[in-house]
Amino acid sequence: MARTMLPMSNQHKAGRPSNTADMSTAGLFTAAQMGQADLLTIEAGTLGIVLMERAGLAVANAVRRRYSRRPVLVVCGPGNNGGDGFVAARILKDSGWPVRLCLLGESGKLKGDAALAADTWPGEVEPISVESLIGAEVLIDALFGAGISRDLDGVALAFVKRASELVEANDLFSIAVDVPSGVDGDTGLIRGWAVPARKTVTFHRPKPGHLLYPARGLIGELLVADIGISPDAASRIGVRQGENHPAAWKHALPRIGPEGHKYSRGHAVVAGGAEMTGAARLAAEAGRRIGAGLLTVAAPARALPAYALDGAGTILVAVEDVTEFQSLLSDERKTAVLVGPGHGVSDRTRAYAEVALATGRAVVLDADSLTVFAGEVEDLARWAAGSDLVITPHMGEFHRLFPDVDVASIGRLAAARIAAARIGGTVVLKGPDSIVAAADGRALINASAPPWLATGGTGDVLAGVILGLMAQGMNGFSAAAAGVWLHGRAGALAGDGLLAEDLARHLNSTLAEVRGHDHVGGSG
Repeated sequence: MARTMLPMSNQHKAGRPSNTADMSTAGLFTAAQMGQADLLTIEAGTLGIVLMERAGLAVANAVRRRYSRRPVLVVCGPGNNGGDGFVAARILKDSGWPVRLCLLGESGKLKGDAALAADTWPGEVEPISVESLIGAEVLIDALFGAGISRDLDGVALAFVKRASELVEANDLFSIAVDVPSGVDGDTGLIRGWAVPARKTVTFHRPKPGHLLYPARGLIGELLVADIGISPDAASRIGVRQGENHPAAWKHALPRIGPEGHKYSRGHAVVAGGAEMTGAARLAAEAGRRIGAGLLTVAAPARALPAYALDGAGTILVAVEDVTEFQSLLSDERKTAVLVGPGHGVSDRTRAYAEVALATGRAVVLDADSLTVFAGEVEDLARWAAGSDLVITPHMGEFHRLFPDVDVASIGRLAAARIAAARIGGTVVLKGPDSIVAAADGRALINASAPPWLATGGTGDVLAGVILGLMAQGMNGFSAAAAGVWLHGRAGALAGDGLLAEDLARHLNSTLAEVRGHDHVGGSG
């Protein structure tokens, strides 16, 4: 692609407001971080076996609350996850449940708290086998925990495959301890095979794999049990990933003061294409609905009648080429720019993206403006230096932009973090588990979006929401996280069968929910 424009000298490169998202209230623990939290709690005076007893009790209670007394098989692995299983088995047996227990490995080789828990089991310990499943109606899956990082094999794989068949036939109900065995709790990837759980019992905080697909489809109902982990563990460990929830960014939402007016609420710019006008129109409406004080659509003169159909409040400016677009953005009152939706894959689109980035302002790149940098992400990063950049790729666009990132091996969370670091901005990796990742390693996983958002144009609405929030002063990471959650909530309110055109009309309600109806209106 041609790259003829030079970066503009602009005072907006000074940076965005300090409104970073809060990880303390919605942090997700990796397997290693959960181990650190255990150690911090033990160092503070709680014995490890006490934590294990509490975990096993939570699992046993989950079974007792869901099912009447029936045959239970507890399958234990050689680590602490297996220790939790030994405790749950003992508690159920003491309560009069018919319980059998099988172990991968030998009891004599168990160590630490798992060995202590095994010593309290009064029954027989069977070796694990496919035949162990015969006669069981409930499976407590304590074979492997969230820290698994290699594919299952041997007898464990055979057991898990057969258990999965029984679950899918409704002949067996599985309660997973921490995660279904075979689920990588850090990535959400399936390590060979995993048993679909009716319920998963995890401890203290969810793990990333509870929210990330494909694992999320196997978790069932998630129960997070309090086992007494030190409440300051997240801050002491430095947890850098969390669930995307208003608690993480509500404090940074733009507020309208009593003296507010349209000029104080930012001026967003949407670069519109000449033919595919629908995408930019959807984005423009969303940007206005989310609160941008002013919004300009910059498009070729011949396309302006199409853009005029949607809202008398949208400012329309005829822009025929990159020089005119650069002139438009020289007005420092323009606070955020969106390039990409319906713009076409062309040298013109790339030049528009470069001009927007060179201003040092808040920039959202979506759709075609990502494809034009395919395989040239280093160029994108150079142009983005000094700008607050958010990119919003779906998986196809992500693979084109970052062809060397092996998502299948490392998972979407790690991939989004790598991408954000490489561009020096924020990445919204769209999907049923959309991930918002910052260049400094922070990441939020969204779990609230309904499946019926999977229809044409909804991504354009999302880009417009993020644009409108950034135009009002939110930094890229907070705006992207808020935009993804609000977009998903609007989809839930719109209901099954929604069209992309429906989403913007529900943004007012979503904002009111989050703000608690406590904002104060301003003048026009």
